[in-house]
Amino acid sequence: MNILLIGGGGREHTLAWKLKQSTHCKQLYIAPGNAGTARLGINIALTSTDFNGLASFCTGNKIDMIIVGPEEPLVKGIYDFFKTNPATAHIHFIGPSKEASQLEGSKAYAKAFMNRHNIPTAAYREFDAANFEEGINYIKNHSLPIVLKADGLAAGKGVIICSSQIEALAEFDLMIQHAKFGEAGKRVVIEQFLDGIELSVFVLTDGKNYVLLPEAKDYKRIGKGNTGPNTGGMGAVSPVPFADDAYLQKVKELIVEPTIAGLLSEKLEYQGIVFIGLINVKGEPFVIEYNCRFGDPETEVIIPRIENDLVEILLATAQNRLNEIEIKTSSKTAVTVVAVSGGYPNDHETGKEIYGLDDSAMEGSIIFHSGTRQENNKVLTNGGRVLAVTSFGDNIAEAAEQSNNLLEQVFFEGVYFRDDIGFEFRQA
Repeated sequence: MNILLIGGGGREHTLAWKLKQSTHCKQLYIAPGNAGTARLGINIALTSTDFNGLASFCTGNKIDMIIVGPEEPLVKGIYDFFKTNPATAHIHFIGPSKEASQLEGSKAYAKAFMNRHNIPTAAYREFDAANFEEGINYIKNHSLPIVLKADGLAAGKGVIICSSQIEALAEFDLMIQHAKFGEAGKRVVIEQFLDGIELSVFVLTDGKNYVLLPEAKDYKRIGKGNTGPNTGGMGAVSPVPFADDAYLQKVKELIVEPTIAGLLSEKLEYQGIVFIGLINVKGEPFVIEYNCRFGDPETEVIIPRIENDLVEILLATAQNRLNEIEIKTSSKTAVTVVAVSGGYPNDHETGKEIYGLDDSAMEGSIIFHSGTRQENNKVLTNGGRVLAVTSFGDNIAEAAEQSNNLLEQVFFEGVYFRDDIGFEFRQA
């Protein structure tokens, strides 16, 4: 099969790495890709939202399957664009429709979906400019802490946990009246704070059947011990120690199965990943959010643990026969540590040469490129999150140590990474 993978980050490099291992993968194209994906397939200079350009490429290169990495093209309707175009409608497409993608594209849409299908989540209200004063009063009478979420896509940074009413009122004003998050924050979801530990559950569905992929836990804060501002993700671990068979069975019964049943009953076109962000509150799972694609950096730990042929799984997804698939998962623990540019998640420079990539091969570890580009024979930084190193071990401490050791051998100006990923699970 000729496969087009859309996106250019660490998630896409990881997927490309796995796709390339399949005997069914004839030619792999990545749009736009990065310096890492260029070693696995052919990078195409097209953005993920250039639907016309991508369609023309697909018809000209006889693409058999499209896999969409990032959320923006899905929320903007890339599935609908391809499926309603007679020239591209036959292509196997991994990703939900525009309507179904609103589970990620709108926090309010997702909350309403959860309420309709009795899926456990935090209590909430939604507000915009029209009922701004009502929102002010709601905050003043709400218990603390209080969570404010930009309704739309905000690159993973639209969630603010406020410990005082003054802080919450200020943030509410900034979001609605001063467009702190642009269009994404014109509507704000205010919800109850749930105290617990987070977990990412990945469900692959063909719209009716589903399979559970390995779970993961990611680390959003920039600083050690989960301090400082949120980022796109500084690392991840899989499996997650508290997510034993009994807990995951509870997740399936209370959350996964009602979600898939809800998609089916509401006739939402969905052939792809339902990424469920959960929080474990005293042994009970609650949904924090839905995403409509693989997570990053969770992909970097869950995909290497899957022992199946990825193309076979995705083909079964596109052909509505996931009931024939049994996911085989490595018993090894995987830990990903992300190296970022100096200053990230705030202003940061790019174009810094990366040294040590060719000398850093280590058995049991893989380097995935996130924000990189090739220039002549040099690999340069091209984003906030630059590299993700995934290592295997018998436990989280062992795998994390190996990833840290490998990153010590890689250098670019301003490089920073958290050396405590998985800290709460490491053995004393």
